[in-house]
Amino acid sequence: MAKNLHTYRDSYEKGILTKDAVAKNPFEQFKKWFEVAEASEEIREVNAMTLATVNDKGEPRARVVLLKEYSEKGFVFYTNYKSEKGSAIAVHPSVCLSFFWPNLEQQIIIKGTASKVPLEQSEAYFKVRPRKSQLGALVSKQSAVIENRELLEKSLQALEEKYADQEIPKPEHWGGYIVSPLEFEFWQGRRSRLHDRIVYRKEQDRWILQRLQP
Repeated sequence: MAKNLHTYRDSYEKGILTKDAVAKNPFEQFKKWFEVAEASEEIREVNAMTLATVNDKGEPRARVVLLKEYSEKGFVFYTNYKSEKGSAIAVHPSVCLSFFWPNLEQQIIIKGTASKVPLEQSEAYFKVRPRKSQLGALVSKQSAVIENRELLEKSLQALEEKYADQEIPKPEHWGGYIVSPLEFEFWQGRRSRLHDRIVYRKEQDRWILQRLQP
């Protein structure tokens, strides 16, 4: 089932990135790029990011999750703590986040450490989720094997009936993680694959800014 993709290529010519032009603080640079992406009509989910983890066997896994908050404290997403990603973070809290916005020819890669957000923060976010999303978090034993979808839908229906006139409680196994960054890389596509790469590395209490070769 071989297929040759050698001719799949594009020329990146939409922007440049220099050390002199970027913000001294990587969070400010992230905000600048994120707001441009947010204003673009071509990006459906600007807050979609790839989260990479490593489990207790040293096996990596990456999946797309949604960024729900960001500040100079870090980047927050929510999930099932008993999921595959949650189990991996419990063992190896070092993670990597990646944003890719093709129409802007930009990528941001963030290395950092993940930890659980406070319970009250998870509860506050859970309360503003749509009811069906709340029920989904309650019914799903994320990453566990299930025989068929019918069993999942029957369980969901039972919960809908149980909580028909009640507030849905946040499951104990569900909540947020905050990724505290140690390194940012801002990548701008350039022609001839000579891409611009500016990296910020945290050393003690300050950020060191460097240009990387493409």
